[in-house]
Amino acid sequence: MPVFNAHIPANRFSSQQKRALADALNQSLVQGLGIPEGDRFIMISEHGDDELFLDPTFMGMQRSAEAMIITVLFGAHRPLEDKRAVTAAINRLVVEALGVSPDDIFIALIPVPNESFSFGRGELQLAEDAPRW
Repeated sequence: MPVFNAHIPANRFSSQQKRALADALNQSLVQGLGIPEGDRFIMISEHGDDELFLDPTFMGMQRSAEAMIITVLFGAHRPLEDKRAVTAAINRLVVEALGVSPDDIFIALIPVPNESFSFGRGELQLAEDAPRW
């Protein structure tokens, strides 16, 4: 049920690379949390030079022009171990897929109560039951 939005610099990545990015984000859930592959909700947004600002050295990083922000709407029930597993998997898999530096991937996990997700039909499928994974 996590939902990704990858904010990437415009005109830096091909359509194939954007597909590889989406696949890497999906696999980060599969590998990091054991979530089924079909749990795939990903948006990729491109931003021009005057729309995406990442400090190149904050927190000791060496960010390049390929730096991106990845936000993840994430079940609030997840413990710290799950958060560490998924952020590590995101970083590793995106680096492998795109060949970017590990410093170029800023990740923000945004906790959302399970009852706040609707997978369709206007229903809150997890309002009474916890997810199975």
